[in-house]
Order: sequence, then C-alpha cells, then structure tokens
Amino acid sequence: MAMSIGNIIQKARSELSVLTGLELSSTLKTAKDEMGWRVSVELVEKRVIPDNMDILATYEAVLDNHGNLLEFSRKGMRRRAETLVEE
Repeated sequence: MAMSIGNIIQKARSELSVLTGLELSSTLKTAKDEMGWRVSVELVEKRVIPDNMDILATYEAVLDNHGNLLEFSRKGMRRRAETLVEE
C-alpha cells in the first residue's frame, strides 16, 4: 500500500536528519515523479549568533511509494536571512 504525502514528508525529514546528523528546519517542496517522491528539506548546517546568520542547507530526498529512501543529495546552502530565489 502506498503512503500518504504527509507520511512521505515525515519519513524524508526523519531519514535526512538521522543520516546527516543535522537539525531540521523546514520542508520546502514535495513532488511525485516517475522515480517516486522528491522531498526538499532545509537542515541547519551551522548555528551562528545571531540566528539569522545560521547556515541552512537544502537537501533533496527521493523515496519510493512505500517510503523507502532511494537517494539523497545536498542541493545548496544559504544564510537564514537570505531570501530564497526560485530558479
């Protein structure tokens, strides 16, 4: 049985946090394609004071319809205060 989108997001966030050892920040995007589900998540790479200077990394996870992680990769980094620009 296929998992719901909420369960897919929760599984991707959990797997990325465990595998990278980084703190979760936010979920940016979820989309279904021919490989399964692609979930983009921001994780805190480095804490800085003040916190608007924290370094956040965007990771993309690919999961199958059953929530099994197939692959993940870091797609970019930014300071928390920087505005995200869609490409």
